[in-house]
Amino acid sequence: MPAGELFELVRPSLIFISAIVSIWIFASGRKHFPLYVALAIALATVFLSFVVVPAYLVVILFWQRPVRSPRRRFLLPLLYGVIVLAAITSYFYFDSQTVDARLARATQAKLVDDSATAIKEYRRALALEDNPHTHKLLAIELAQAGYLTEAVSEFRLAEQGGEPDDLIHYHLGLVFEKLEQKGQAQLEFEKFLLTQTCQTVDNTCESARVRIERVRGDKH
Repeated sequence: MPAGELFELVRPSLIFISAIVSIWIFASGRKHFPLYVALAIALATVFLSFVVVPAYLVVILFWQRPVRSPRRRFLLPLLYGVIVLAAITSYFYFDSQTVDARLARATQAKLVDDSATAIKEYRRALALEDNPHTHKLLAIELAQAGYLTEAVSEFRLAEQGGEPDDLIHYHLGLVFEKLEQKGQAQLEFEKFLLTQTCQTVDNTCESARVRIERVRGDKH
């Protein structure tokens, strides 16, 4: 698993742990500093815990200050903790509902061959934002999962939306082959042969020519 994806998986846990530590920092800091200073240190801990916590420990160990017994010793840290945890939970909830989050989960699902989840996440992303590229990604996943008629519809929506990927015609040709619509398959492969993508150095263009000849042979 790439480091970036691994970090995204553990990031929520790290932030929640930082929030718990910041509650302790706030409760402890009130004994040594004014309320506003303790609050500032606690909030900084949520975002920079690996920097703030060691620095805070060094300060309270070596900078001798009188320890106070603040009023509402447990009430304010409890209130602070509720607010911080609620804010973090709300952030992750709303962030998980964005288009980018949906597409990221679809990509992760594809990596483990979970077509059902990938299709579901692509559909939810399209419900939030009608995007021709997402229609194409959904169409490819539908085709691979065997939902051929739906795949054709999604490829057409991608075309109509202006998706620039010329391989759509090649993908459509493959789908129409599976649907045994030879004429439509030939038409899409011929369209693909006229595209710039067909001129790239790979075997896709030659594959389209071979399939056209096969369709023509089936007609005779």
